[in-house]
Amino acid sequence: MTTTGSNETPGFVPKSLAIEFDVRQLVSLHYFEFAKDFIFSGERHDFWEFLYIDKGEIEVMADTTGYKLKQGDMIFHRPNEFHSVWANRKIASNAIVISFVCESPAMSFFEGKAFCLENHERNLIAELIRYGFAAFEPPFDDPTLHDLVTKAEAPAGVEQLIKIHLELLLLMLRSRGNAMPGTKRLSFTAKERSEDEIVRRAIRFMEDNVQRNLSLEEIASRLHIVQSHLHALFRQKVGMSVMRYFKNMKIETAKLLIREETSNFTEIADRLGYSSIHSFSRHFKNVTDMTPSEYARSVKARVT
Repeated sequence: MTTTGSNETPGFVPKSLAIEFDVRQLVSLHYFEFAKDFIFSGERHDFWEFLYIDKGEIEVMADTTGYKLKQGDMIFHRPNEFHSVWANRKIASNAIVISFVCESPAMSFFEGKAFCLENHERNLIAELIRYGFAAFEPPFDDPTLHDLVTKAEAPAGVEQLIKIHLELLLLMLRSRGNAMPGTKRLSFTAKERSEDEIVRRAIRFMEDNVQRNLSLEEIASRLHIVQSHLHALFRQKVGMSVMRYFKNMKIETAKLLIREETSNFTEIADRLGYSSIHSFSRHFKNVTDMTPSEYARSVKARVT
């Protein structure tokens, strides 16, 4: 062996290794136990996500394509792809959701793909969750909480193990190439059912909160859905905007209270969340073309 004063070793030339997938950041790590009637109305975000079915069956929408997934199946959602999830009302399901940042060009392979995992790939998923539970503070089953907080007692190197196992899973799936057959896709009817359920849940939420001044942002947030998507669904399914529907609901409730004759107009305005009797009267007239007083007189005229 010859030594020199140089930093280079004669006869040895370091080789930079080609990196197929480089996961730079982990965004969220969840393990959910869904009820049989669970619905996640949808979201979109600027990073990758995969959903793995650990037990049961789940139906998924990825933009305009639907899939029926069972135990052992996995689907990838590319950045900014709108996706929603719902149970089939028959089987309670468990699911793993991991989202991450990976800007490697090879990630394009996973666009629009779902897989049925083999045993060694399922084992990688199990290891990912085990390391995730060891690395981060719970809860892992709250769909509204995504912040990953490292445990003070987390084992040394556990976050790097998560990165390694996630990249290894991507490499394994990329190397075998074959995704789930197209027969797993849902029919247009399933997509319609999902969208109809989103509208029904929004209406139910508005009915339960008719006394409040809801905003489109709050309604969409409660349903875990992008505001623009909810707005488009209401236009398509109901024929009007979400907020117009909610304001009309308030007036229909006001008309019912007027007919019951148990509250005066000021009390009705306060009960429905209006800032004053004047704003209530103005809104009532805009919708019905009558003032509250005129409506009350018309009701009495119809029954006498």
